[in-house]
Amino acid sequence: MSPTRTGEPRDPHDDGRARMRAVVGSDRIEEEIFGRVFDGKVVRRIWAFVHPYRRRVWIAVAAVLVFTVSQLTIPLLIRYAIDHGMAPDAPPGLLAGIVALFGVAIAVNYAASLTQERVTGWMAENVLFDIRRKMFAHLQHVSLSFMDKTEVGRLMSRLQGDVNSMQEFLETSVQSVGDIALLVGIVGVMLWLDWQLAAMVLMVLPVLLGVRVLWLAKARAAFMAAHEANSVANGALAEAIHGVRAVQAMGRAHLNAELYGQLVGRTYQAHLRASRLAQIMIPIVDTLTGIAMAVVVVGGGLMVVSGRIEVGVMVAFLFYIQRFFDPIRSLTMQYSVMQRAMASGHRLTEVLDVEVDVTDAPDAVPLGPEDDGSVEFRGVTFGYDPEHPVLKDVSFHVKSGERVALVGPTGSGKSSSISLIHRFYDVQAGAVRVGGHDVRDVTQESLGRHIAMVLQEPYLFTGTVMENIRYSSHWASDDDVVEAAKAVGAHEFVQAMPLGYETMLEERGSNLSLGQRQLLSFARALVADAKILVLDEATANIDSYTEMQIQKALQRLLEGRTGLVIAHRLATIRNADRIVVLQQGHKIEEGDHETLMAQKGLYAKLYDLNYASFDDLPEDLSEADRAIAT
Repeated sequence: MSPTRTGEPRDPHDDGRARMRAVVGSDRIEEEIFGRVFDGKVVRRIWAFVHPYRRRVWIAVAAVLVFTVSQLTIPLLIRYAIDHGMAPDAPPGLLAGIVALFGVAIAVNYAASLTQERVTGWMAENVLFDIRRKMFAHLQHVSLSFMDKTEVGRLMSRLQGDVNSMQEFLETSVQSVGDIALLVGIVGVMLWLDWQLAAMVLMVLPVLLGVRVLWLAKARAAFMAAHEANSVANGALAEAIHGVRAVQAMGRAHLNAELYGQLVGRTYQAHLRASRLAQIMIPIVDTLTGIAMAVVVVGGGLMVVSGRIEVGVMVAFLFYIQRFFDPIRSLTMQYSVMQRAMASGHRLTEVLDVEVDVTDAPDAVPLGPEDDGSVEFRGVTFGYDPEHPVLKDVSFHVKSGERVALVGPTGSGKSSSISLIHRFYDVQAGAVRVGGHDVRDVTQESLGRHIAMVLQEPYLFTGTVMENIRYSSHWASDDDVVEAAKAVGAHEFVQAMPLGYETMLEERGSNLSLGQRQLLSFARALVADAKILVLDEATANIDSYTEMQIQKALQRLLEGRTGLVIAHRLATIRNADRIVVLQQGHKIEEGDHETLMAQKGLYAKLYDLNYASFDDLPEDLSEADRAIAT
């Protein structure tokens, strides 16, 4: 056996799964499917969401208890009808009265069941809506440091699958109260009617409990294996679909289909085993029900013949036995539901309890129109992992209205600098100042209005062109949107679309070219009318002609605004007022194009050697210039 990445031997029977994972990505960490049967902490957190609807909960509990009482009453009425209402010496009208009470019990039974189902369903839907809304709102504000470490697919699973598990639990939890009450009530009534016959019936309970204990252990393992196999197959399917271009380009379609077939086969076998185990309990319960009924017929019949009990008592026993095993079967199913709900509730509370690292200070003030667009770094040290900083004691100042380019090789800290300006992260040392204020002393909302960003990979949302351009500036008028589109050269291709600005964009704007999506993101930033415009590799994926159009538009639109430009290509930054050169987290040079050329440093060497991009920096030159810089 060949070792895995963790050093453990690989199971030879796991070849299909391992090979498929090699195709679709790295090994996944499977989340816990079943939790403890009862977790007080999870229940308390879920109760916080249920608490606003507690009156509905008590109504549902009252309804299910009334339903239980009606279920217990109906066999007793049948017993009295047989033993007293049909007796030769029965008072006139007694049977009719019992039949009328029977009709009332049936009506109460129906009304209580309907009330319980409707109230419980309404309550569960509202609680689940509140949980989803709170989780979504919380995830919109959590720090990017959390999002950097968390798989989107796992968060989606928690918002959907885990919330659905909680809904199932809430809908069945009230019913569990009724099942327990019905089980206790049936035992109590049978003992009251005749304790000896009840004892004979209850002799089957130890057998049922023993079977149930053995069944739960095997069923839990089978259900977990089926769930895990399903998760792996679904993950492989999702990744193969998302990466269909790469799959077809590399000729992997047939092999992937074969490997996916193996995963589906494993999933089929796992689900088949789980299904068989799930079906075992039904015939066992039915068999025990038949045995109990046979005991009542034989034992009760002998008691009736001997005159110990009346016929109606034996008939009532038969009705109670038919109902006796229903709550047992239901509680067995709800046991697994509760386990899944406890695990799901634990995962949901983990998300809800994620601390927001970047928050407004208690005395934070909003940036106002009087605050300028200046940006300053004062001895900034920052790292996504504090032990490994990506910016090391970096200082520079951007005056309001100035256009400054940040350049350097990949990993030098350019994009990290931009993230700090917008306060996506907090620095470990030093300070970042915008408009003369430390970004930690101003509100995040006002900081967002003060800065407009255009990223290398534009993200467009499902909606119209108009809605996407106005996404960050919902107050902007249609004329403002059109003017911004004209300014960046997007107006012509938008007008050529079937419905112009009302054309619906497909997922992530897939019905547009990459250059067109980038132009719309430029228009989105411009319509925001922010004092600081940040361009993070914004022209990296645009052809030369489109880039030339944007450069012309930016020359005019940056007037009166501070411009921070991140670029690799030297041709796009030589017209900046100043250029800040970063390398391995240090600022090594600063000045305009002519000044940097005169310094004969890294920037000048790259320019003289006709390197088109800082990404072309060779390793030997990097080492030499690092020595010069330090």
